Amino acid sequence: MIKQKIKALLKNKWVKKSLLAGVIVLVLGIIFYLSIYFGAFGKLPNTAELTNLKQAEATQILDKDSTLIGKYYIYDRQPLTYQEFPKHLLNALIATEDVRFYEHDGVDNVSLLRVFFKTILFQDQSSGGGSTITLQLAKNLFGRENHFAFSTVINKIKESIVAKRIEKIYTKKEILTLYLNTVPFPDNTYGIESASRKFFNVSTANLTVSQAATLIGSLKANSYYNPRRNIENSQKRRDVVLQQMFKYNFLKGTELEKAKQDSLKLDYQSFNHDLGLAPYFRAQLKKELSTILANYKKPNGEPYDLYNDGLIVHTTLDQQMQEYAEEAMQSHLAKLQQAYEASYGKNAPWKTNKKLIESALKTLPEYKKHKASGLNHDQIIDSLSVKHEVELFNWDGVTKAQLSTIDSLQHYLKFLNTGMIALDPKTGAVRTYVGGADYRFFKYDHVSQSERQVGSTFKPFVYTAAIENGMKPCTYFSPKAITYTDYKNWTPTNSGNKAEDPHINYNLETALSQSMNTIAVKVLNEVGIDNVLQQAKKLGISKQLPKEPSLALGVAEINIKELAGAYASYVNNSKPVKPYFITKIEDKNGVEIVSFKPEENTTKAYSDDTRQVMLQIMKATVNSGTAARLRSTYNLKNNIAGKTGTTQDNKDGWFVGITPNLVTVNWVGNDNYNIGFKTTGLGQGANSALPIFAKFYQKLNLDSKYNSITKSNFENPSASVIDALNCEDEKRDGFLKRLFGKKKSERKFNKKH
Repeated sequence: MIKQKIKALLKNKWVKKSLLAGVIVLVLGIIFYLSIYFGAFGKLPNTAELTNLKQAEATQILDKDSTLIGKYYIYDRQPLTYQEFPKHLLNALIATEDVRFYEHDGVDNVSLLRVFFKTILFQDQSSGGGSTITLQLAKNLFGRENHFAFSTVINKIKESIVAKRIEKIYTKKEILTLYLNTVPFPDNTYGIESASRKFFNVSTANLTVSQAATLIGSLKANSYYNPRRNIENSQKRRDVVLQQMFKYNFLKGTELEKAKQDSLKLDYQSFNHDLGLAPYFRAQLKKELSTILANYKKPNGEPYDLYNDGLIVHTTLDQQMQEYAEEAMQSHLAKLQQAYEASYGKNAPWKTNKKLIESALKTLPEYKKHKASGLNHDQIIDSLSVKHEVELFNWDGVTKAQLSTIDSLQHYLKFLNTGMIALDPKTGAVRTYVGGADYRFFKYDHVSQSERQVGSTFKPFVYTAAIENGMKPCTYFSPKAITYTDYKNWTPTNSGNKAEDPHINYNLETALSQSMNTIAVKVLNEVGIDNVLQQAKKLGISKQLPKEPSLALGVAEINIKELAGAYASYVNNSKPVKPYFITKIEDKNGVEIVSFKPEENTTKAYSDDTRQVMLQIMKATVNSGTAARLRSTYNLKNNIAGKTGTTQDNKDGWFVGITPNLVTVNWVGNDNYNIGFKTTGLGQGANSALPIFAKFYQKLNLDSKYNSITKSNFENPSASVIDALNCEDEKRDGFLKRLFGKKKSERKFNKKH
């Protein structure tokens, strides 16, 4: 009877058509699936490719203690092993994203049926999705392609095929490892380790339950649940994740409540190339790494890729010390900038000097581009006068404004900038590196790229040459100005308005500690320019210096790194050092590619006696000379020697601070050399550059980690050196010499040397 009914039903034309349509749909569906399977809509990764998954990994930059201080990446990713994931992180992921993870083969058919019946048929949006961790991994690894109207269907089928293949190749632990190392988190961050360090400044292993739930919660919508930008949304989503963990018995009730009570406190660390710690250092490091890696190949013969190969770069930088240096710089420069602008008032050159502004304008890339296209000057000015929204740097924060290119130029012309380096004088290892005020707005690096006149910081080299060539520390010179007739009647003078007594003579210690220009030139005249140039070369100054008497006053333009390396000799057994900051480069597995050691200098630049004499003189500079405010204003008790420096028309301010285990060089000035400080009181090195060093050392003194630097003592000078320095600071001419002594106000410069 039933068979007859079935036969009768099959003879019905509508039933026949329906069955035929069903068969056709089924066949087309199979063909469609097979076409995807065999690559008609894009090649699917095969077993071999899935077995050898290669993901771009960020190169890590580590400080001397292996602390992460930066990265180079296209995708910010740092891979971990399964053992490094805390249990509560894995529980949060599974409870939220795929509670049946250990039961399916990549595609959860049970969940798909639930979604079909509850969500589609009964419109129950609380039923959840049918995606699995493995499906999400497939999407993370290979992305999605645009197939127009059928994109969603095609991509999901492709992902299901890849997911099943992944499940056949990898264990569940390996899948979780791949997923957590590749999944995208907010702020262009890939992988849980990068996210942990970026948002909470901890390794993944040290994430709390609340922190882990926050990061897992952000996976649902990276922007909406970004804890940096949408803290309230993020906290609500975190609580949902915690509730899921409780629901599936991963948390007890007390643990749930405790985790919910945790405040969502971020410790955000930007590893953006323009932001974060030591951006100038990282930019210079990248240049040097590119040059170094060009000489090495991977085992397979391919070149290393700084952005994708997950290299590990060990440097000499000290992360905490760098933070102190940057804080000291920012604190001082913000106040100095206010005083600098106030000193000029309404007549500031960046506002009123049309010739200066126009000259600076012609150096801009925009001006040159318009010039090359055939526009005349007036047309270019019109074009550069169009206003548009720009971000502006200010010490009290970045602002946005509607300004023209000319307006922006005038805004940036006013800013003081800086360069600072601190290094280990025994090895040349760079501990801090501050290339400028803010890398986002001032890309020029004043440590590696800049050469500025060094002013009085060159004087110690003149005095070193003099003592090394036999001049006694107790040699006396008059501060009286002399006109050198063979140098266009050049008459160097001392700074300040104090009248000089022509009958008072000063020894070398007083002359240098008080930075007397007239005596520095006389010392140079006595020892000879050639001897000074030779001494500078022995100190590692590589560039050709001007062979003229103004050399004594620091007209030479020298790079900060070379200046620091030369000053290191005074606490390094008379040997200069060459600054360096890369110690080792490893591949992602920790296999060494190349390592670097400090360049050994076996030749002394001068004798031990000369070193000890110069160190005593530069200690006097700090104790009673031009750098005395280190003691009086900043109350520093450390063993410090040093030298201030100020160039002509107050263009540059310098301070070199020497302690037994750290040498620091600071420069401050305007990038536009036509704009100096308004007054010497404001621009002198003791006021413009020295405070950065002082604030830096105040911070070091409060940190016991740096006791080996802050509590270190200088060597004791020998008895012969103490005896050589044992004389009065000044000596007055006798009565007969005052009465009958020949007054020399003109002379020719000594060229015999």
